[in-house]
Amino acid sequence: MSQDAPKTESPASRSEPPASAAPSRRALLAVGGAGLALGAAAAGGAVALTRSGGDDGDDMMKTAAEMGGAVAFHGAHQAGIATAVQDRLHFAAFDVTTDDRDAFVQLLKDWTKAAARMTQAHTVGDGAYGGLPEAPPDDTGEALGLKPSRLTLTIGFGPSLFDRHGKAFQIADRRPEALVDLPRFAGDNLEKTRSGGDLCIQACADDPQVAVHAIRNLARIGFGKVAIRWSQLGFGKTSSTTPDAQTPRNLMGFKDGTDNIAGTETDRLNKHVWVQDADTDAKSAWMSGGSYLVARRIRMNIETWDRASLREQEDVFGRDKGTGAPVGKAHERDKPFLKAMKPTAHVRLAHPDANDGITILRRGYSFTDGTDGLGRLDAGLFFIAYQRDVRQGFIPLQRKLSAHDALNEYIQHVGSAVFAVPAGVRDGDDWWGRALFEKPTDTMDEKGA
Repeated sequence: MSQDAPKTESPASRSEPPASAAPSRRALLAVGGAGLALGAAAAGGAVALTRSGGDDGDDMMKTAAEMGGAVAFHGAHQAGIATAVQDRLHFAAFDVTTDDRDAFVQLLKDWTKAAARMTQAHTVGDGAYGGLPEAPPDDTGEALGLKPSRLTLTIGFGPSLFDRHGKAFQIADRRPEALVDLPRFAGDNLEKTRSGGDLCIQACADDPQVAVHAIRNLARIGFGKVAIRWSQLGFGKTSSTTPDAQTPRNLMGFKDGTDNIAGTETDRLNKHVWVQDADTDAKSAWMSGGSYLVARRIRMNIETWDRASLREQEDVFGRDKGTGAPVGKAHERDKPFLKAMKPTAHVRLAHPDANDGITILRRGYSFTDGTDGLGRLDAGLFFIAYQRDVRQGFIPLQRKLSAHDALNEYIQHVGSAVFAVPAGVRDGDDWWGRALFEKPTDTMDEKGA
């Protein structure tokens, strides 16, 4: 990430945010620069393609990942959902600590400007050095010189934002009906310190330092208005939204997300992921074009799993461990014959054909957070799923899995959260949450009347 603005790959698709994209050093000093630094320390599109012609006239394709390229920040939908899944994750849930509506709205504007700059490998505000020596720099500096690494930043608003701050923020009556608190599922052992949150930011990138830098700087800007409730680092994507890419494997060694929705499948995205106008009323119209995010921290009993026989492992999933092929089939992407699997097989229970077509878009990551103090690896899957309505997506699916899935012997859900993810930031004048915090128009009132 450079101090000076680098050349962008496609001027038509990338908007260069202004240099004054975050609070100035004076503004930071006004709320206590030292405190911001301490707060930061405590803070835990589809792939863009470039073409180059060869001597023989053949086009050589290189992905944005190989080029360290940038993903456009502005668009109809937020990046980081249907975008080709990056290699690393830093996910953070925040509690809002202010009831000052104007201050919170200004924070969302400041965050949007900073996020737009960081996704294009620009520094926050006036940069990491060269300013007043008496003031903390606007940018923390650890991403200087690094490429954009396909960084995407995605924001979501949790049910508690409307419950705890709805009246003060004048949004109490704008909570969508689909933004429900998740029920307690069989086998859940949820930790409060790893669950919930007034809002979340999902940072995905191919370089972990780029993702961590993004969350750190947003938390720093938010000091005094928000505080990190919990966060999770992830590596080794466990799902893909790129159909021709090799299917990733989870920490149990099995391929995951074989039939995941691809970022190019517009029809499936509209049917299963993006909230449609018909799904909203006058008060929830701000969610049109958005999606609903479910995050679950799933601890794997790694030591127990590693002692299970190969046959048992394959029976649990309903797939061949080597090829990923469904039971009785030769290739990974062969249509599964569900009745050939054991009734408790994960694939048989989770497949859309066994759930009236329920389909979610997965963007999960593996995690390893050391040991639990008893010599057991604290590792597993940080499950992320996007859907058009959690009441018709994750909830009925998880109820079935939690009751019957043979995989439950080897996993436990220990963290949980749900967020409403609004549509994308359209242009440089737009900002995260604008449609939520603006007063509904007369047209919207007529729609819900």
